[in-house]
Amino acid sequence: MAGEYRLLLENARQLVLVCGRGEKYLLRAGMASLAVLQNASLVVGQDGYIKAVGQADVIRNQFSGATFERKIDCTGKCILPGLVDAHTHPVWAGDRVHEFAMKLAGASYMEIHQAGGGIHFTVEHTRKATEEELFNTFKHRLERMRRAGSTLVECKSGYGLNLETELKMLRVIERAKQSMDIGISSTYCGAHSVPKGKTATEAADDIIHNHLPKLKELKLSGEIHVNNIDVFCEKGVFDLDSTRRILQAGKDIGLQINFHGDELHPMKSAELGAELGAQAISHLEEVSDEGIAAIARAKCAAVLLPTTAYMLRLKQPQAGKMLNEGVIVALGSDFNPNAYCFSMPMVMHLACVNMKMSMNEALAAATINAAYALGKSDTHGSIEIGKQGDLVIINSSRTRQRSAVTDSGQVTIARGIPGAELRCAPEDRAHGPRQTPTLAFCSTSSL
Repeated sequence: MAGEYRLLLENARQLVLVCGRGEKYLLRAGMASLAVLQNASLVVGQDGYIKAVGQADVIRNQFSGATFERKIDCTGKCILPGLVDAHTHPVWAGDRVHEFAMKLAGASYMEIHQAGGGIHFTVEHTRKATEEELFNTFKHRLERMRRAGSTLVECKSGYGLNLETELKMLRVIERAKQSMDIGISSTYCGAHSVPKGKTATEAADDIIHNHLPKLKELKLSGEIHVNNIDVFCEKGVFDLDSTRRILQAGKDIGLQINFHGDELHPMKSAELGAELGAQAISHLEEVSDEGIAAIARAKCAAVLLPTTAYMLRLKQPQAGKMLNEGVIVALGSDFNPNAYCFSMPMVMHLACVNMKMSMNEALAAATINAAYALGKSDTHGSIEIGKQGDLVIINSSRTRQRSAVTDSGQVTIARGIPGAELRCAPEDRAHGPRQTPTLAFCSTSSL
């Protein structure tokens, strides 16, 4: 097949498709036997989408007359879909290192929050920061996530709590969408906490009557494109009624519902999410049996965050029960000042060790199911023809090394986005920048 193509990855020992029949998500049975090819190659076109996947000799013959901007010999290596981080809070200023000592001394998350720490401490610093300062730190964090294998990241606002700062954060996220070679699903999270001096009802009224109409206006003008709406539904934060009002108002202007629920106390958030047609609910450490059944029926993804349970010493989310009940289980890092983790491989590792997920389950939860949680599984989360060419190459012959986080050597991340500039690896520096999928190199031992 003649023609010009962007990228050829050839002779991989193992190519983990994850899905092979266009599945939008995988339940437990499907996770048990992920789609895998041995001794395989794939081709990414000039438009950044996968054009062919198959046995190495078949691809070699099929594309014998083609030219490629970039060829990578993957002999002895494993190719995975780019990892998807389904829950992050990456735009903020300041830090909360001092709170770690408070936690070690026995203070709970809500005790720190009620004393003016936690979210409110970060809000104070984020309001003072300039847009440029926020963008520079955000850019660095995204780059760290990308080097750890994430090629699509959900990014929330939520450390403003007033319209001015929430919009500042969303502009930073929009700027990164336009300028960085990493996929972003943006989330308005103005209901991350109740602002000082307001009740939950007053805060909800402000969001519904002021924030959301402004987001709709900016969306129509093309200035900001927000994908999801989030609320922290929690005792002492936003109650079920306020949460319902905000989420429904967001849905009414075209935002996907993707919110925090049942984290510290059983709030019936899962039941509410199922009722409202939520795409995903995060945390769910305190979800009820009825809530699990409800989100399974509604095909609402459960985004589990093992880093949060680890850092806050919470009980682990019931991953096994959810999987057994037919819930679509996804994973996220919950990167924030309180859970400072850039690495989805580490999240997968914690999911295996602490939540007792299998390695296949963790990989599916960090790829196709995480993409589903963001409404992106038609373009991301698996290696299939027609999908975005976002790929991770690990210096191992088997995917199991990725979940175990024990491999050493190089990880190559190839993003098939049009117009991306090559980030030169040491052996490529002589060639200079080119229009080609982004490549990055890092050691898996540091992930």
